[in-house]
Amino acid sequence: MSLVFPHTFVPWFRSVAPHIHAYHGKTFVVGMAGELIAAGKLNAFAQDLSLLHAMGIRLVLVHGFRPQVDEQLRAKGQTSRYSHGKRITDPVALDCAQEAAGQLRFEIEAAFSQGLPNTPMANSTVRVVSGNFLTARPVGIVDGVDFMHSGLVRKVDAGLIRRAIDIGALVLLSPFGFSPTGEAFNLTMEDVATATAVALQADKLMFLTEIAGIREDLDDPESAIDTELSLAEARRLLERLPAPTRPTDPAFYLQHCVRACEGGVERSHILPFSADGSILMEIFTHDGVGTMVVDEKLESLREATSDDVGGILQLIEPFERDGTLVKRSRTEIERDIGAYTIIEHDGIIFGCAALYPYPEARTGEMAAVTISPQVQGQGDGERILKRIEQRARAMGLDSIFVLTTRTMHWFVKRGFQQVDPDWLPEARKRKYNWDRRSQVLVKKLN
Repeated sequence: MSLVFPHTFVPWFRSVAPHIHAYHGKTFVVGMAGELIAAGKLNAFAQDLSLLHAMGIRLVLVHGFRPQVDEQLRAKGQTSRYSHGKRITDPVALDCAQEAAGQLRFEIEAAFSQGLPNTPMANSTVRVVSGNFLTARPVGIVDGVDFMHSGLVRKVDAGLIRRAIDIGALVLLSPFGFSPTGEAFNLTMEDVATATAVALQADKLMFLTEIAGIREDLDDPESAIDTELSLAEARRLLERLPAPTRPTDPAFYLQHCVRACEGGVERSHILPFSADGSILMEIFTHDGVGTMVVDEKLESLREATSDDVGGILQLIEPFERDGTLVKRSRTEIERDIGAYTIIEHDGIIFGCAALYPYPEARTGEMAAVTISPQVQGQGDGERILKRIEQRARAMGLDSIFVLTTRTMHWFVKRGFQQVDPDWLPEARKRKYNWDRRSQVLVKKLN
């Protein structure tokens, strides 16, 4: 084993541990576009889902089959017909859809049944359960267009699905539903996945799609992906986007993400299947790789509570070990928890700082300033500093100061000036560690 490997793998694996703990026992509904299978990525995707399953995540997988049905129709000399972004399912198209669904179900079950040694599927035990979990109704005639055997989800048997995932099975749903009279309807993967996520009140709805996500500049196809949209922002975006007719249109998946969040799903995601392991990167990294729609911003800047003590200790411990920070005990942090401001993302603390006021000198100390290495350079330090300044002004303080041995330049760039340790308030001067020789930096709050 390379000597470098432990120094990269171990810190990384420890960094994803909070996500593993947070998602154990949670329910994810995953919508997989048929294009993913057509692109030959099913086996790698099954490996990623089996890993999530092994971590205790409860999974419902909904597959699409748009390109497979198109291929079946072409083989029969027929043409695919669409309107309003939905397939017009005549009797021939319904037969093709049934054939495609049966073939894909076989391929998906085979992918989850792999167990060759020296592969990610070794020792995996993923049991796939399918069934008539969906009741459907016809789309009917829309703007003069008869959709025939195309349907919409009327009801999801959430109780039966829950019982299946409670015993450790992965539930596989095809985009088919049946009416109470036994008539079959061709549904869309997006409608099935969204309706199922809402019925289950899933923790996540994740679409693996042809697109990379929602771009920050919709007019520039090369612009960066907007990794997080609040529900309000997503609604406003939908209002100004044209009605989608193709899966590659920005509003196509976004409309379903909004519908899911409005229905009580905490987070919905649009991910590119072209990026290897995109579902793992979205779940286990800070910013992910696609676009996430949430009812409110996941990143929160707030004052700490007693529930945050453990997270603060975990954040500052590496910096205490290397001497960047003075060591603080759990008892000390619990005692002073009201002095701390934190930044958390998705329930994980990525930054903190404490404010200790010295009212007699009209100043306060900003201490334990820490930003996780995973998010350094993204502006979280400036946000915490601004909040500490606001708290200090609210206390009637004229300045704040820091003691540092290694980060002087960061503070100087943000308006701090170095002073002699004799400047310190008397109460703080008595606790000054002359052996550590920390630099004292002051910022006026005018």
